[in-house]
Amino acid sequence: MALGRRDEAGPWLLAPVPHGAAFDPASPGTVSAPLGTSVPVAAAARFQQMALLGLNRAPAGTGCTGALVLGSGPVALGCVLELRRRGAAEVRVVTSRERPPIATVPGVECLRHEGAGTADTVIDTTGAPERALPLLAPGGVLGLLGTPFPRAELPALAVHRNGWTVVGMQELAPAAPDAYRSAYATAAAWLTENVGPGVVARWCRIVPGSLAPEVFRQLRDGGRLAEPVVIFDWEAE
Repeated sequence: MALGRRDEAGPWLLAPVPHGAAFDPASPGTVSAPLGTSVPVAAAARFQQMALLGLNRAPAGTGCTGALVLGSGPVALGCVLELRRRGAAEVRVVTSRERPPIATVPGVECLRHEGAGTADTVIDTTGAPERALPLLAPGGVLGLLGTPFPRAELPALAVHRNGWTVVGMQELAPAAPDAYRSAYATAAAWLTENVGPGVVARWCRIVPGSLAPEVFRQLRDGGRLAEPVVIFDWEAE
């Protein structure tokens, strides 16, 4: 994705093109943040947008408070923020990371996998949904928000016997017209008004674009930056 704007007075636009590439503001999939949105909010809203669209696919009555989220990266951050927007008083995050930035989101409790207990709603953001099954209560809902790895499998017999509902939460699944743009604008406005640009900035790392190859090598080799959201600044020296 690339973030840019027509001029300094205009809103930030987010387009589905390679990092730093020029784009036509009218191109399909381009979304606009409300005027005055900060760069960190515009970036973080992208991940909350994914969760907003995904959670819209959950069955009616699916609970948000007490939900378990697997993972602590950018997709998990967006999911936690969206659960909070929907009224969740508390959200449990299952992660192996020590002191992850996601722990600073109000209402979040970070836990190890073995001590997390169970929940009626479990959302996987890691791509390994099989790890979520021991945490899912009978009759519960498992949301697949993170893209599953090609070899990821769920045992059909266990799903059947436990009465679990498994929901694919891919953001580009069929939805109402303009849902994609509306979800992004909703997320960006909520973050600005209810969380604040200063707080959101703590979850973001702005990196000069010239260092992008180094960052991608680090990610490829299993490393990761402390902040879940990485923003490449292609105008930085």
